Amino acid sequence: MFKINIYLKFALIALTIIGGVILWSFYGFWYSFPLLLTGIILLVSYFLLGTVQSAAEMIQTMDMDAAEKRLNLTAFPGLLYVSNKAFFYIIKGTIAINRNNTNEGEEYFNKALSLKLPTETEKAMVLIQLANINAQKNRWTAAKKYFNDAKKLRVTEPQLKEQIDMFEKALKNRGQARAAQGMGRRGQQMMNPGGKRRRPKMR
Repeated sequence: MFKINIYLKFALIALTIIGGVILWSFYGFWYSFPLLLTGIILLVSYFLLGTVQSAAEMIQTMDMDAAEKRLNLTAFPGLLYVSNKAFFYIIKGTIAINRNNTNEGEEYFNKALSLKLPTETEKAMVLIQLANINAQKNRWTAAKKYFNDAKKLRVTEPQLKEQIDMFEKALKNRGQARAAQGMGRRGQQMMNPGGKRRRPKMR
């Protein structure tokens, strides 16, 4: 995909629009039209796409500070194209989770889930993140729901498939641990069915 460095894009937007206005004032509209059109196209692409793509590339290299700085160059997130807006929140959530801000991360992932994600893989990724967050907060009913929703989706990313398998094993291990605890409690009750025994009266 053709990409323009965001700082170069800002420079081109300013140059073409300002240059177009200057040409218009001296020579008329039609002389300025090509420059103005180019500037408007670049400006609209910035509003619709933001800096999500380059921030996502920085996330892949685990450079969270650089990704956050680049993402902050998106001045109007509300104007982003819907898929880019979803990825904007996914990146925000990923950065928050990486910094152990689980509440903030959960908020961003829920916002991403409410929007249209391009593929089922991306949706499953968000669901697994929410499942992990709820598991960390010991909200296992919600965690299982997010996990079950993720399992229903067609996932093509091997790393995400591995995460789903790992979470499933964690759920099974938790179930086995709870069963063992329950058996332990029942065993104690069988050993002491009447609770505290009364001591026989001394005669």
